[in-house]
Amino acid sequence: MAKPYRGVFFDLGGTLFGYEGIGRSSMAVITEAAQRLNLDLSPREVGLAYRDASRAANARITQRDYYLHSELFEDTFAEFAHRVEREVDDELMQWFKDAQRNALLDSMELRSDCLDTLEELKSRGLYLSIVSNIDDDYLVPLVERSGLDSVLDHWTSSEEAQSCKPHARFFEVALEKAGFSADEVLFVGDSPEHDIDGAKAVGMRAVLIREADVTPPLQTGRKTLPPDHEIERLSELKDLVAS
Repeated sequence: MAKPYRGVFFDLGGTLFGYEGIGRSSMAVITEAAQRLNLDLSPREVGLAYRDASRAANARITQRDYYLHSELFEDTFAEFAHRVEREVDDELMQWFKDAQRNALLDSMELRSDCLDTLEELKSRGLYLSIVSNIDDDYLVPLVERSGLDSVLDHWTSSEEAQSCKPHARFFEVALEKAGFSADEVLFVGDSPEHDIDGAKAVGMRAVLIREADVTPPLQTGRKTLPPDHEIERLSELKDLVAS
């Protein structure tokens, strides 16, 4: 018989926070970047060029066991500029990284049932944590702004762990902070490749949360392990996790 859960670890984007609004805010930054580069392209052409640049940068950087998202965004913008035959100086690159970060922070909103669900799980004595592939200057403001710091026991960025999901070291760092064995923890995430594969590989049980018509970022399409459960709303965890 499986051990009872002592803790629930959560991914951040697409899990506790929805992705609605991120596409629009990111596109606004890309549109302004195209203007700053003096591009004579239609919005569709700009979007397609940036999409292809993003795919190329993702393929290069996400193969590493560890990377900063600021590096990923910088490489994507440099690749985009190269594809449209423009040069990016340090000032423009810094503007882009700041604008991209601010756009993401401003557009990410908690799922409507997030705080209620976490408060209920917390009241049952469960240890709650975020384990997110993101830099500290994204994670900390989001946790504090949303009030998650009042219900979480800890939160760990890939920058702090010096490791990115699905690599085992990131999960091991989070387990060490909590003081639990892997089979005592339920991991909840939206990425089959990063969250489900990574958690199950170290011995955690895993829940995949799906959002209609949304594909999680940085997926390669490779075959992945099946989750132990699938949900559409965080509130479904109340029944999955026994009191």
